[in-house]
Amino acid sequence: MDTGRARRVLGEWERFLTGEPAPDAGPVDLFHRVAKSVPAYRDFLRDNGIEPDTVRTVEDFRRLPLLTKENYHRRYPLPRLCRDGRLDGCDMVAVSSGSTGEPTFWPRFRTDELAVAARFEQVFRDGFLADERGTLAVVCFPLGTWVGGLYTVACVRHLAAKGYPITVVAPGNNKAEILRVVPELGRHAEQVVLLGYPPFLKDVIDTGLAAGVDWPRYAPKLVLAGEVFSEQWRDLVGARAGLRDVRFDSASLYGTADAGVLGNETPLSVSVRRFLAGKPDAARELFGESRLPTLVQYDPGSRYFETVDGTLLFSGDNGIPLIRYHIADDGGIVGYDEMLEFCARHGFDPLAELGGARGAHRMPFVYVFGRSLFTVSFFGANVYPENVSVGLEREPVSGWVTGKFVLETVEDADRDLRLRVTVELAPGQRGDATTIAESIRAELVRLNSEFAHYVPAERQLPEVVPRPAGDPEYFPVGVKHRYVRR
Repeated sequence: MDTGRARRVLGEWERFLTGEPAPDAGPVDLFHRVAKSVPAYRDFLRDNGIEPDTVRTVEDFRRLPLLTKENYHRRYPLPRLCRDGRLDGCDMVAVSSGSTGEPTFWPRFRTDELAVAARFEQVFRDGFLADERGTLAVVCFPLGTWVGGLYTVACVRHLAAKGYPITVVAPGNNKAEILRVVPELGRHAEQVVLLGYPPFLKDVIDTGLAAGVDWPRYAPKLVLAGEVFSEQWRDLVGARAGLRDVRFDSASLYGTADAGVLGNETPLSVSVRRFLAGKPDAARELFGESRLPTLVQYDPGSRYFETVDGTLLFSGDNGIPLIRYHIADDGGIVGYDEMLEFCARHGFDPLAELGGARGAHRMPFVYVFGRSLFTVSFFGANVYPENVSVGLEREPVSGWVTGKFVLETVEDADRDLRLRVTVELAPGQRGDATTIAESIRAELVRLNSEFAHYVPAERQLPEVVPRPAGDPEYFPVGVKHRYVRR
């Protein structure tokens, strides 16, 4: 029995509950802690000819070799990846399959959840005022070995332990159970927070409306994760759910099984993103692409971000501590002052728009497109699911579809390439394939300059194939949806 563990837990727990700031430790200090305590990382450094004592500055740190699943996580036994080489130093394991389908195991201990709970706290406090309002948190992420559901339950319960008037219920991704517990429990709270994946929460809200659920009665809020969505989607779902102000009533999390939540939307980041959604040229200038990424703020003392060749690296202390970990997400970093200066040059003051409200933190921004492999190439143009999504969120199309689709290129009998979008119809809807295709084309041309200029006009209209909800080939129930098929 590890008798020192309880003392360590009590110390970390007391710091979180009292709001005491964590020690100011930069990436170099983190590196030395990991090099000293993690056997696999010591071996990795030795194999790469690196003496830990030679790493003294941030510049030294940035010359360290990158970690990946292939060269690190899958190379060493799981216990050696953990602190002191002990898997039993952790008390929980999450499993991810990533984009390859091969399972990866990510252990963590209770204290690892506290840094992530701080991200939930920022969302619940600054946007939802959950420190003042009785709140029912409904966890709609799948429950089980996956990271989303149980991690979210733990973090929100940590907020309740800190004194937030929050009650948690965890129906998981059981839609019928969600719609059963919300009316029963929501009437006892001042607000209801739904936490889940964007297309699933939209389905819950739409199904609830059809069943007579009066969503505005519950002053709903949304916490989203796992997918990039458009501001048109936020407006559409916000209107159906009865959100009062989507800048404060909705927030997306940038999270991974590897290290929990890395960053979160704030009212400030949402305001900036909504401005850029209406200014495609400014968005391309800032982000370098014709698609709008997730834009969040992060705490560099908890998760230290870098970029290499347009992809993100992060370093952080977790059940498996990671140094310069290459997560393969396309994206970048924008400093706080840099972001405000950019907005000012384009005639926008997000701080003035927020009116001094909570949620304007001096924290850097990180933007995330997701994995680069989740695109298709058509006449040399990269076609992004994010562009297609916007086309499905226009009227009247949004009333016909669930928002799920599969993007692919196919050859016809003459070996000509066609862009095909298979869309999931909402229950009881038929939809019109031509109208859907025209809506998608309009947004592809508007948002994606490559598509507009590379693809001949006569080939720009996609082939749309409507399929019923839950179609087993394209939209199987109960599994994570893939928007691109190769």
